Amino acid sequence: MHNLRSVDLNLLVVLDALLAERHLSRAAERLNMSQPAVSHALARLRILLDDPLFHRRRREMEPTLRALELSEPLAEALAQIRTVLAPEGFDPTARHVFRLAMSDFGAALVLPGLMASLRRDAPGIDLVVTQQSRESMIGAVADGQIDMAFGVFPELSSRCAADILFEDEYACLLDPSAQPQPYRGLTESRYLSAPHVLVAVHGEAATEIDLHLRSHRKARRIALVLPHWSVAPQVIRGTDLILTVARRCLSEVAPGLEVTATPVDLPTIPFAAIYAKRRRSDPALRWLMDRTKQLLPPQGRSFPI
Repeated sequence: MHNLRSVDLNLLVVLDALLAERHLSRAAERLNMSQPAVSHALARLRILLDDPLFHRRRREMEPTLRALELSEPLAEALAQIRTVLAPEGFDPTARHVFRLAMSDFGAALVLPGLMASLRRDAPGIDLVVTQQSRESMIGAVADGQIDMAFGVFPELSSRCAADILFEDEYACLLDPSAQPQPYRGLTESRYLSAPHVLVAVHGEAATEIDLHLRSHRKARRIALVLPHWSVAPQVIRGTDLILTVARRCLSEVAPGLEVTATPVDLPTIPFAAIYAKRRRSDPALRWLMDRTKQLLPPQGRSFPI
């Protein structure tokens, strides 16, 4: 047991940055310290905690079990300390970088309004946005590699929490002139027999739609898997393909294409922002979450995509 008065608490700030960045030079940049200074602090931490804390794996530093055990309580404690020392909360006029992850659909929903707001009210704040698979986003949030992710997350790591930003419903996009004739509207039998387009970052096929259909002993045929949302509506024209997505994606469609309700009952779509539970009290994340919520259109209105 260490006497708290004998411990340099700045070392804990360094450990928190190393756990978040998993990289010595990135942690140094985050802390505005030199790389040798961070390396020296890590050496002192290893003696203090009697554990190597990190092992080098290729280009990253892999935390030991002891370091992972410390990660959540350490981040939570530092967030509480920052709240005490900065009672006014996060200062949006200061320089700050948020690392976010989202699909191109999520980016279309969130980024235009958010960036306009930041450039107007908080020009010192920068965003670094990446696109990853759903599982990768959850893992990166839990490990502290990104601050927040936006999307649909039916299952979460126990280390993550979610704020639902809005709920949407599924709708279908199709070209009625290319459907088997006579076409008098999309029926359940036609929906299940039709070829479908699926948008998935890394080709994942187990979507909420297909899992729901499977639970009711139904299935659809995926004829095309795309990694990007932006091209999906374009491949519908002149084909018998059907695209099933959130209705808000389809606020503006090309002439000749039809947006219609799904002929099968599907669950609603909860669009959420997720973050690490240990950062629940982080003033910066709370500020970003509040600002994002303020910018979302009221329920029932479409996003101008």
